[in-house]
Amino acid sequence: MNYKKIPKNSKTVVIGGGVAGCSVAYHLAKFGWKDTILLERDQLTSGTTWHAAGLVGQLGATATITKLRKYSLNLYKELEKKTELATGLKQNGAITVASSKERLQELLRQATSAQLFDVNVEVLDKQQIKNLYPVINDQDILGGVYMPEDGQADPVGVTNVLAKAARMEGVQIFEKTPVTKILVKNNKIIGVETSEGKIDCEYVVLATGMWSRQIGEDIGVSVPLYPNEHFYIITEPMNYLPKNLPVLRDYNDCLYLKEDAGKMLVGIFEPGAKNAFKEKGIVPNDFSFGEFPDDFDHFEPYLEKSFKRLPMLETAGVRKFFSGPESFTPDTQYLLGEVPEVSNLFTCCGFNSIGIASSGGAGRVTAEWMINGYMNEDLYSLDIKRFQKFHSSKKFIMNRVTETLGDLYGMHWPYKQHITSRNQKLLPYHEDLKKAGACFGQSGEYERPMWYALHGSKSKYEYSFNYQNWYPSVEHECKNTIENVGLFELSPFSKYEVKGKKAYEELQRLCTANIKNEIGKCTYTHMLNEGAGIETDLTVVCLKKDHFRIISSASVRTHDKAHILKYLLSDIEFKDVTDDLICIGIFGPKSRDLLSRITKEDLSNKNFKFGTGKNINLNSINVWAQRLSYVGELGYELYVQSDNGKEIYDLIVNIGKDFDLTHCGAHTMDTMRMESGFLHWGHDISPEENQYQAGLNFAISYKKPFDFIGKEKLLKIKDQKLDRRFVMLTLKESKSGEPLLLHEEPIYLDDKIIGKTTSGNYSFNYDKNLSFGYINCDFSNEQLVKKNLYIEIEKKKYPAELLTKPLKANNFKNI
Repeated sequence: MNYKKIPKNSKTVVIGGGVAGCSVAYHLAKFGWKDTILLERDQLTSGTTWHAAGLVGQLGATATITKLRKYSLNLYKELEKKTELATGLKQNGAITVASSKERLQELLRQATSAQLFDVNVEVLDKQQIKNLYPVINDQDILGGVYMPEDGQADPVGVTNVLAKAARMEGVQIFEKTPVTKILVKNNKIIGVETSEGKIDCEYVVLATGMWSRQIGEDIGVSVPLYPNEHFYIITEPMNYLPKNLPVLRDYNDCLYLKEDAGKMLVGIFEPGAKNAFKEKGIVPNDFSFGEFPDDFDHFEPYLEKSFKRLPMLETAGVRKFFSGPESFTPDTQYLLGEVPEVSNLFTCCGFNSIGIASSGGAGRVTAEWMINGYMNEDLYSLDIKRFQKFHSSKKFIMNRVTETLGDLYGMHWPYKQHITSRNQKLLPYHEDLKKAGACFGQSGEYERPMWYALHGSKSKYEYSFNYQNWYPSVEHECKNTIENVGLFELSPFSKYEVKGKKAYEELQRLCTANIKNEIGKCTYTHMLNEGAGIETDLTVVCLKKDHFRIISSASVRTHDKAHILKYLLSDIEFKDVTDDLICIGIFGPKSRDLLSRITKEDLSNKNFKFGTGKNINLNSINVWAQRLSYVGELGYELYVQSDNGKEIYDLIVNIGKDFDLTHCGAHTMDTMRMESGFLHWGHDISPEENQYQAGLNFAISYKKPFDFIGKEKLLKIKDQKLDRRFVMLTLKESKSGEPLLLHEEPIYLDDKIIGKTTSGNYSFNYDKNLSFGYINCDFSNEQLVKKNLYIEIEKKKYPAELLTKPLKANNFKNI
């Protein structure tokens, strides 16, 4: 019962009293927002926190998650002392074993990137694993990694420690106080209604775990997660079980094993997971400390695998068979940040069963995000705005999470594509692309060609951490584009239109470059946050006076739209036209000749300069053509209404036969943009970087008579010494896939880490392993050319050399 009456107003209301909600409340108050209330519908931990296995591991599948999980571990240790309550934290270490070459490669890659955050990871051979875990069957084990500072904790204890720490900072916590409605006016939070009355507030945090999707749905907010059934057993006390064994993870067998007080907990993250509450697709509001009936048939195959890995389990009695709900997201990454639909409504949920290890760090970044209004860390992989509306539909999410639960322990292959919930949106000429050999990937809602199979070979990924089976296709596509002409499918590009009397002024205020209010002018620019971090990377095109089209990459459709609308005056007309327009890119030295065969328009350099656009007729169909190129070749982006897309595609392909036209996929575009030195938002640039660090200060106009967002901070940065800077590197000995360059790989000067990579590809045009990244170094680029540089992959250092200019240096803008 609540003995305190709830306040009538507060700055912030955190909904949800699990480990995530308590962490957010603590950090908000710790950072200065003392006027914070936490509301829990029942008791703290009663949702899914109470039954968590309590594993506290630092090593994540991505560097961002590793960083947040390291913070969580240190926070729990610190708050245990501060509150004088127990978290039950035991740092008895954790071992992850590999029983296949590919799994060992993955673990070595994770161990390599963990060095960037000073996470202690030791690489073990078979004998070292046996020494640390003497009861293991190591017959098929090739090696593994050991995190000596990892361990386990009591999830209820961790939550109570966070709750007490929050109260010590001034947070008021009310249990048995369900929120019945979130109050929104003019798309902004104004309060909440509860069983105990109304609270006026400025901010709300949804830390409501598996209920978050349906809570969001009630107010038109998309929160893409859904619960599955998660299974584990706890054995009877076992004789001869060594005490304080490390936590053991065996990803290939979908297992985690935790010794606790002489008993063993065996849990699974399996492919083909079971949806919870499947019949209605709704989590009951009164589901507290709840469990599901046993499903031994589902669990048994993995129990058999646990007997193989730990033979002594076979004779152990089972004290408890547990099945309970855990929510999962479409890509097994968290859901953090402000939702795009409602201002000042933030999420901190979707932890994919690693909430105990994650919530300390997730609570910190959520609080910082709210207080600052932006983040200067690269958190896009966790930002809820990476998703679109369709991702939270029951049809999509309930199917997808049956796959993503297993992805947690599945192979984290480079370029991996999901197999569930596909074909959400098909292009008008999808079947034609398929016939041309397209292997599709999911890009937002669209099926987008990634590469095209050659000579009747299978258009299917064969995943690897070395040579990629699609390399021959990309080699052919890249070389034909620079010799002849390539057709690139670009329709998933995010496209918005902005118009109105003040549209020009508003765009000047949002953009760093000097936007032109002249028909046909295209301007490459960025939009910043108040801390000068790069929030968007896009092109602004003037279609008519005071009427502009904004074009951004496919993956940032919701994110960029939300950023623009956050600052755009409400009387400016804004429309997302992504689905209205087909976009085909025609690039290569023969692109002008090809298009000249199907239009009467003069496409000469004199009449159609780079960085401009115009309406042209192709076969009597009106097409907006822009002379731009992300692949560093002469070329054009063609925008046409979707209804006419098939006709234009057919026209280009038929005429293209005379010009050796090749279909080209997204991998080829990514490779060629790196050859040209072009950066990609979400990889090479993010809110963590400013334009000076990224070498993109040419897109800043201080002279224009408009103050743009972030200008004040940028002026302070302008004359400061750069703490880190963008670099391009190649390996001295280059062979395709040996090694496979990706991202988050340490860059060394001699034996010291000076930075990390952000993008990697093999350039077939130049026979080079090519990498982009950032370094912190006092030497100039010219000096570094003569130094010993290395990129480390799978714990092996490869000699590298710094490029002072891009591999490709043609004059495509003036041809």
